[in-house]
Amino acid sequence: MTQPPPEVYTPWVNRVLAFVIDLIPVAVLQGIGYALLLGTRETVCVTDDLGDFCTAGASTLGQVAFAVTWILAVVYVIWNYGHQQGTTGSSLGKNVLKFKVVAENTGRPIGFGRSIVRQLAHAVDAVICYVGFLFPLWDAKRQTLADKLVKTVCVPL
Repeated sequence: MTQPPPEVYTPWVNRVLAFVIDLIPVAVLQGIGYALLLGTRETVCVTDDLGDFCTAGASTLGQVAFAVTWILAVVYVIWNYGHQQGTTGSSLGKNVLKFKVVAENTGRPIGFGRSIVRQLAHAVDAVICYVGFLFPLWDAKRQTLADKLVKTVCVPL
């Protein structure tokens, strides 16, 4: 059996752009949380026999806001990569760029659990100086190492 040409699979640049789009909500949430953490700092001054001493630190409101936005970011990532990508094949970014992740052997979406495992497997791509993320540039099926491990491919919608 002959292998389909690389044009059947999603180009590397589209995958990178989809990743950037997927990260925008995380960056916005974390930016809001960090801004609230810094913007609500409190200064406490104490006077004793040696003089006045003042110190600044994060307020309770700032700490709670930062924690809440961090939790919301994690929930978004799990929803986007687990539910969205797992059930439809496309995360928000992949949907914008019109491609999906499917099982290599069936061509169908991979489901919640396998989609989360795929995202965690990207650690393998990163641990080797991020070279694994560059594999789609020369691989016949344009797969990262994580794609090879979980047996997935990215194809246009």
